[in-house]
Amino acid sequence: MAVIKIEHLSKSFGRNQVLKDVNFQVEKGEVVCLIGSSGSGKSTLLRCINLLEMPSGGQIIYKGENILDEKHNIQEYRTHLGMVFQQFNLFNNHNVLNNCTVGQVKVLKRSKAEAEKIALKYLHIVGMDQYVNAKPRQLSGGQKQRVAIARALSMNPDVMLFDEPTSALDPEMVGEVLKVMRQLADGGNTMLIVTHEMEFAKEVADRVVFMDKGVIVEEGPPSQVLINPQHERTKEFLKRTLK
Repeated sequence: MAVIKIEHLSKSFGRNQVLKDVNFQVEKGEVVCLIGSSGSGKSTLLRCINLLEMPSGGQIIYKGENILDEKHNIQEYRTHLGMVFQQFNLFNNHNVLNNCTVGQVKVLKRSKAEAEKIALKYLHIVGMDQYVNAKPRQLSGGQKQRVAIARALSMNPDVMLFDEPTSALDPEMVGEVLKVMRQLADGGNTMLIVTHEMEFAKEVADRVVFMDKGVIVEEGPPSQVLINPQHERTKEFLKRTLK
């Protein structure tokens, strides 16, 4: 069953059309990796899905309804999506535990005790439960990103969206974040990941979607798209990115 279905989605910034008639869906429990050159529209697509950018046209179907219809509550819809950004976006004045509870209390109206219990569960999963009292400035980039993942999971989202979660990290910290994401994939979480980590996509993705100039050029299992691509543009891209 599709958790989110995108139909004829387009997005323009002024005269620059960044997304052109994009159609695809993410099934429950599926891990989908979006790949492509910088400027191909991957991050814009992700930001349109969670409505940080409003699409110029098309539909986003969630639970059988187009959430772009005026009757839909955008804030309520967003609570079902977990978003992990390149730059972590943690609250610098809050400690690790509060970063993972404030959204639960304010948005989901959970009690502080319940929110802390849930937060501690996910901080343990990402290996950050020993740092509950630390402020973000005391953490490495990899640790911050693992807290950001725990924060998103604490909202019990239907789908986790990752926008190049390792691109702002030092190379030695990339592995610790990818390890956590592998665990989440193995645990059956529904994940849509914009990434430049081709080996990770090959190992973890159920489906790889290659985008170029705002359109989906090719999609399929990693064994097809990454190892035996059909389109010349995909072959060119992989030749440059796969060592």
